[in-house]
Amino acid sequence: MKVVLKVIREEQRALFIIFGGTGDLAQRKLYPALFNLYKRGYLKKNFAVIGTARRPWTNDYYRDVIKCSIDGMFDSQAQATDFASHFYYRSHNVNDKQHYEELKALADKLDEKYDLGGNRIYYLAMSPRFFGTISQYLRSEGLVTERGYGRVIIEKPFGRDYQSAKELNDEISRYFDEDSTFRIDHYLGKEMVQNIMALRFDNGIWSALWNKEHIKNIQVTLSEALGVEERGGYYETAGALRDMVQNHILQIVSLLTMDRPKSASEKDIRQAKVETFKALKVYSPEEVYQNFVRGQYGEGEEQVAYREEDMIDPDSMTETFVAGKLEVQNKSMAGVPVYIRTGKRMTAKTTRVDIVFKNEAPLFGGGIEPENVLTINIDPDLGLDLRLNMKKVGQEFATKKTKIGYRLSKEQVAKIPEAYERLILNVLQGNAVNFTHWDELKYSWRFLDAIRNAWDEQDLPVDFFPNYACGTMGPQASAELLEKNGDHWIY
Repeated sequence: MKVVLKVIREEQRALFIIFGGTGDLAQRKLYPALFNLYKRGYLKKNFAVIGTARRPWTNDYYRDVIKCSIDGMFDSQAQATDFASHFYYRSHNVNDKQHYEELKALADKLDEKYDLGGNRIYYLAMSPRFFGTISQYLRSEGLVTERGYGRVIIEKPFGRDYQSAKELNDEISRYFDEDSTFRIDHYLGKEMVQNIMALRFDNGIWSALWNKEHIKNIQVTLSEALGVEERGGYYETAGALRDMVQNHILQIVSLLTMDRPKSASEKDIRQAKVETFKALKVYSPEEVYQNFVRGQYGEGEEQVAYREEDMIDPDSMTETFVAGKLEVQNKSMAGVPVYIRTGKRMTAKTTRVDIVFKNEAPLFGGGIEPENVLTINIDPDLGLDLRLNMKKVGQEFATKKTKIGYRLSKEQVAKIPEAYERLILNVLQGNAVNFTHWDELKYSWRFLDAIRNAWDEQDLPVDFFPNYACGTMGPQASAELLEKNGDHWIY
């Protein structure tokens, strides 16, 4: 007889107040994430959502927007209608104190109606320039209750450099302590990123080999096939270094290179990550020029150059590609080159990590590269590959490259929570292990500012860009960066 075990999920009770509730992020990511939590039983009857923005929407119109955002996800119209009935809308000016009084009245009413126990989550899906103002009024106007919890979720970008990030953090921390502040990085919600620690620390074979004695280099690639699309205005002021390296890439690097935490607790994992960021070597200007490469895409087949995109300066010197060599000077990884690479309009969209292990010269020959490589495929093809050297079939005693692979099945992928769904549940449960601590940000900006400042001091001719064509893996200087160390990009 087949026994079916039913998974019992603890219901989470909370009021969500989403600032920027009419925006693209809310409609594409947040509402579908909340609906998945509802379908999976984490949210049931005892939750409510207030969406706020300047637009003069009604509750009925807002609920229609919610239904559109989850189109194709619900099992029946009744299910969609019931979910949407928990949503309420208030037109809101974040700078107007009176509007917070009205927001509090609605929040208190919903708290009583849905028996929420004073638990509130404030999602700031808006420009960072409003973070301080919103945090201040949430506290001063009594939207943070004395009972239950009050947790604030903040989207990137968190500053443009260390100084602006510190000022922003100082503003928010006046009203919310570190344990109540959740700085979201959706890459930390990806299944295979969360697998890195399990792979490293729960497998004896990798625990024994994952160190400077056995690893030749580590490679992290986040490539995108698309250009800047409609994000030209933002991208022109950010560039690839701020947009991708400071957050997503450095977070992945920290998981790949940190020393083993004392335990799997949130406190110990965070401490291990912070120590890794502290161990990241900060380069002098000369070292930046030696270890970092930047690029900007030119024209491609039916594709325009970056400088021809909407809202882009025709003489723009903003980088759309970055490659670099990092040094993490901790006990585990001191001396191991960590190569990173990210860019727009590259060959394909992929996020992957390649761990290249040291090996002696081949005993049996065959003209192959001797290194064993473990590849963690993060997106879009989730799984692992291990490249080994094996004997060729036949009389000849030579070796060939062989790849052993593991891929998550379609059924497994279908069960994976989307990144925002996973992270919002973490906030509901008060688990901040997959969020960025201020100390991580502090040291990451210290590292990044050295690069940005060195580049800003360089007097490059305007024709330095573009320096790579659409559909390629970046400028030639990216390959040369590794070649001078006797390495090469695996992908």
